[in-house]
Amino acid sequence: MNTQAYMIDLGQKARHASRLIAKADTQQKNKALFAMAKAIDEARAELMSANEKDLMAGREKGLDAAMLDRLALTPARIDGMIEGLNQVAALPDPIGGITGMNYRPSGIQVGKMRVPLGVIGIIYESRPNVTVEAASLCLKSGNAAILRGGSESVNSNLAIARCVRQGLEVAGLPLEVIQVVETPDREAVGHLITMPEYVDVIVPRGGKGLIERIANEARVPVIKHLDGICHVYIDKAADKIKAINIAINAKTHRYGTCNTMETLLVHESIASEVLSELAERYQAAGVELRGCSRTLNHLPCILPATEEDWATEYLAPVLAIRIVASMDEAIVHINQYGSHHTDAIITENYTDARAFLRDVDSSSVMVNASTRFADGFEYGLGAEIGISTDKIHARGPVGLEGLTSEKYIVLGDGQVRV
Repeated sequence: MNTQAYMIDLGQKARHASRLIAKADTQQKNKALFAMAKAIDEARAELMSANEKDLMAGREKGLDAAMLDRLALTPARIDGMIEGLNQVAALPDPIGGITGMNYRPSGIQVGKMRVPLGVIGIIYESRPNVTVEAASLCLKSGNAAILRGGSESVNSNLAIARCVRQGLEVAGLPLEVIQVVETPDREAVGHLITMPEYVDVIVPRGGKGLIERIANEARVPVIKHLDGICHVYIDKAADKIKAINIAINAKTHRYGTCNTMETLLVHESIASEVLSELAERYQAAGVELRGCSRTLNHLPCILPATEEDWATEYLAPVLAIRIVASMDEAIVHINQYGSHHTDAIITENYTDARAFLRDVDSSSVMVNASTRFADGFEYGLGAEIGISTDKIHARGPVGLEGLTSEKYIVLGDGQVRV
């Protein structure tokens, strides 16, 4: 197979399909989404069988625990895929919405209309459920998509793609609206990210190496985040029970996700009240703790933290802990070492909460909630195409609106400019 010719063919088909899906009405798009959900529900055994092939191959290749966790399709995750499709179908269709219509002195009316981006290329590793999330959001937002999953999840992705195609067929939509790259050739990625004539935006989802490569080499705009170095700060005015429960959940709920806490910051005045119980529960969960010198005074049996620890996304049962003298010190630490992804404060002090929300420069900032909520599904977006830590176009979990743009529209009645 000539990879370049293959990718150009996909691009040409996607560009043609993007013009058709942009004109599809909400009812037709929702019909496809409901049909996809039905097909996935009926194909549970097939999906689990395909996924087990990928898991077996992954174990043989020595994939680490975090990668295998992302790769796994459990019954609960299949339920989540189905629920996500139904949620996206229930969301308002953003396409065609008109806002801000105002009369100008000339008599014309000026406003904005929401429109699709066109063709979206999604490049992702491990997580096969991304195939469904990407397909549903691109479809509902009137975009065509080219999906390139990792070679480690090829069987799962192709099985899911068959369900997606069934949904498109039921709704009478072109199959080229959602295309899955079938070749494992790594050159396919290089071609996909350098075809601006066919692709309007690239969304990479995967490890830092993949995203850095795409950001450096792409000739197409990229929506991305590089790291998920997330923090929980336990303020001096924190409720102890809330603080402990949130700090445990933010780290141990899942280790291999980008919204998992990697550094815990604790105000010095509350450290003695929470650290010993936290350490006991973390160690019972198998989490390795690394602390600053002040933390070691409270927890002498843990490992000392290095400068590198503050800037590391572990994606593993490892946690760095630092005691700070003030909320301002915590904010400085977060803005210096964080990745602008998700950070939380635990406090009962309204003023501190407001200041934290204002001053922390991240795409999601939380008060008294686990960082694990930083997710399109949990935010009510139905699903997410990815999380953006950029500040232009889209920031945070990218749902339907993040996959659209706006164009100016002008309504006149014969006016000419003088």
